[in-house]
Amino acid sequence: MSDMLTVSGLVKEFDVRSTKGLRSSNQRVQAVSNVSFTIGNGETLGLVGESGSGKTTVGRCVLQLLAPTAGSVVFKGEELVGIDRSRMRDLRRDMQIVFQDPFASLDPRLTVGSAISEPLAIHRVEGDHDDRVRELLTLVGLSPDHARRFPHEFSGGQRQRIGIARALALNPSFLVLDEPVSALDVSIQAGVVNLLHDLQDEMGLSYLFIAHDLSVVRHVSHRVAVMYLGKVVEVSSAEELHGAPAHPYTEALLSAVPEPDPVVERMRERIVLVGDVPSPINPPSGCRFRTRCGRAEMRCAEEEPVLREVSQNHMVACHFPNEVPITIGARPA
Repeated sequence: MSDMLTVSGLVKEFDVRSTKGLRSSNQRVQAVSNVSFTIGNGETLGLVGESGSGKTTVGRCVLQLLAPTAGSVVFKGEELVGIDRSRMRDLRRDMQIVFQDPFASLDPRLTVGSAISEPLAIHRVEGDHDDRVRELLTLVGLSPDHARRFPHEFSGGQRQRIGIARALALNPSFLVLDEPVSALDVSIQAGVVNLLHDLQDEMGLSYLFIAHDLSVVRHVSHRVAVMYLGKVVEVSSAEELHGAPAHPYTEALLSAVPEPDPVVERMRERIVLVGDVPSPINPPSGCRFRTRCGRAEMRCAEEEPVLREVSQNHMVACHFPNEVPITIGARPA
């Protein structure tokens, strides 16, 4: 599987500003710190972590909606960081985003047909735009007649399908899915996840699937990268990550996922992290997770752990990782 996207040493920092809008001297929020990963053709990489870990910032930097402070983003062999604006405009046809909130991402003044056809008009795509809108609505499981209706007439799950149709209007090969099901009822989430699976198989799409729910990520992703306070701390196949997590933070995240079997749920032990997430303005020295980790030793404060392989295709940034079996990551069903 060749790489469609290669992100290397990605850094994004924001100036700290006062309530009056003035920049505070020498203070910067380290939202993303030296993040690297790859996504192959037709592959889904799940990016998970707590709120504020930097997941959405990574996605927006990949699409150049935010300019990275440092690092490299290579899409299909072309460097995007510092690219000419007109060239980036052309590349946006091939890389799109589905936003988290289906209620805020659609203009209430536009009909569904107008919202979906807007990218076609902006990029001056030839052909009958109405036919293309009807085709896209059918593709995402909606009726072509819905093109004449407005967003407020639809449920959250239907709106998200409209958002997906809009993202697919220009036939992209890569989508950033920014928590696409987190704002939906649990009963609706499965339908949207299945739709994304079907679209990937049919169109050969690659996904960066951003989420905080590991149970959803497991069923969507081929591989998973876990972020904590701006850094990637573990990367593995979805099945191995859930069966044999190596980083203590991943362990804690997985212990918070409820089990469907009530007997198992009552018997299992949860890992409760102590303290709060440190400030990204002044993160801890060494390992950023050490202030909440039960295994932390002096080395963790003095030396920052780097991602290293603990089994085949399983990387972890921890001085004292769990032992994991040597297995080959499985593709999700």
